[in-house]
Amino acid sequence: MTDTREYPEARVRIKDLLLRAYIGIKEEEINNQQDVVINVELTYDATEAIERNEISAALNYRTITKQVIAHVDGQRFALLERLTHEVLGIVMSHAPVQWARVEIDKPHALRYAESVSVALEARR
Repeated sequence: MTDTREYPEARVRIKDLLLRAYIGIKEEEINNQQDVVINVELTYDATEAIERNEISAALNYRTITKQVIAHVDGQRFALLERLTHEVLGIVMSHAPVQWARVEIDKPHALRYAESVSVALEARR
């Protein structure tokens, strides 16, 4: 068996979490929900999870995802930057997270562009 202590850092990706929120500053954006696509990437020390092979030893990314959904879905935000900052705060509130990057896309926010996104990172 390979010595797993050589590779303790786990990289978790939550991809393309599609939610709806009121996002923007124009009247149309304030009055109508729009799609937002959230991508989260994080790292944590997975040594204990690897060694014990038990869910209680791993970072619970399902809990993080549920918190993000509760915070974003159906809520109001003026700026994509603020929304991204708040989601990053949720991710970083979990002590095992060593580094995180959150990118949120607002599809069709600009004419001729598939989407506009804002990305923010944090590290302990």
